[in-house]
Amino acid sequence: MKNSIIFNAKTLGNFEASNRIVLAPMTRSRTAQPNDIPTDLMAEYYAQRASAGFIITEATQISSQGKGYSFTPGMFTAEQVAGWGKVTQAVHRAGGRIVSQLWHVGRMSHASFHADGLPVAPSAIAPDAQVWVVGEDGVGRMVDCPIPRELSQQDIKGIIQDYRRAARNAIKAGFDGIEIHGGNGYLIDQFLRRSSNKRDDEYGGSITNRLRFVMEVIEEVSDEVGANKVGIRLAPFITQRGMHDIEAIDAILLASKKFNDLGLAYIHLSEADWDDAPVVSDEFRHALRVNFNGSIIVAGNYTAKTGAKLIDSGLVDFIAFGRKFLANPDLPYRFKHDLPLNEITDPSTLFGGNARGYTDYPNYSDQISVEENNYCTKNTSGNIAIST
Repeated sequence: MKNSIIFNAKTLGNFEASNRIVLAPMTRSRTAQPNDIPTDLMAEYYAQRASAGFIITEATQISSQGKGYSFTPGMFTAEQVAGWGKVTQAVHRAGGRIVSQLWHVGRMSHASFHADGLPVAPSAIAPDAQVWVVGEDGVGRMVDCPIPRELSQQDIKGIIQDYRRAARNAIKAGFDGIEIHGGNGYLIDQFLRRSSNKRDDEYGGSITNRLRFVMEVIEEVSDEVGANKVGIRLAPFITQRGMHDIEAIDAILLASKKFNDLGLAYIHLSEADWDDAPVVSDEFRHALRVNFNGSIIVAGNYTAKTGAKLIDSGLVDFIAFGRKFLANPDLPYRFKHDLPLNEITDPSTLFGGNARGYTDYPNYSDQISVEENNYCTKNTSGNIAIST
């Protein structure tokens, strides 16, 4: 695939991405405790993957209220910003680009993370979902989310300012851009969907009203750092966690026009990635391309070839890879040379833990060296190593 379009450089907002292969955001829960501070190990992990066109970090909470899983990083204290500074420096030294994904989980949380015992949401409706929580015994478990507290309008205004403050902190930490997490059943997505938003004020009801929160967040963040440094992740096709809404596609297409008017750098679509997932229609892709002049990124069940084919169609610009990149830190190199891919060896290492299952996946060159050494060792006769 050496000559594939997936290896072509492309300008994205305020920087040039060296290729069209993006490290997708993946929660890994490896921060230092207490206070959810990014670590040197996290810096190593991201720097290992700096050959991506650009990196999107794991979701990072904008406030203590925005937390929904154990050991996820924050972007609201000086210690957290300093920790992220080590990460961005490591990635930049390795020649990469890195974008901070900012989130507020809303109702996708647990009482143990909140002083008053309740997560918050547009409406007091519990999701049909669980979050990963480490108990007092030090063991991580999936636990049910409780019924959240409905946000007041004053609460909403405060959260919008939290987004702005976190974006400011991310730029201070050295990030090349900001991605607002607006999908996968988290707070912004909760405002967008009728199933989770039953409000009767200016933030609920019509599509325009349900878009108000995300637009106010985007406007504040863009005003703070510049719209050409801002992207948004959306997931209109995903209905897990109680996120059903027959108007989801219409809402996203209307939003895309508004994002275009603001001059956003990109829209990142999280697509359903299970084997029998619904296919995203060409009609939707064409409509989105017409509405939005910035870059379009998609993440789903893509291979190098299917991703390149979609880019070649002109309907998207980048393909984001998650688990493939997790197990193959040199993924672009492996794609370019049609090399075999590592598989995830132990799913129990996905959340929490140490270097195992995190920074110990090898580059192809290192992997081959180890395999050759093992072969030579097995075939040693006296002092002579036999290899082919």
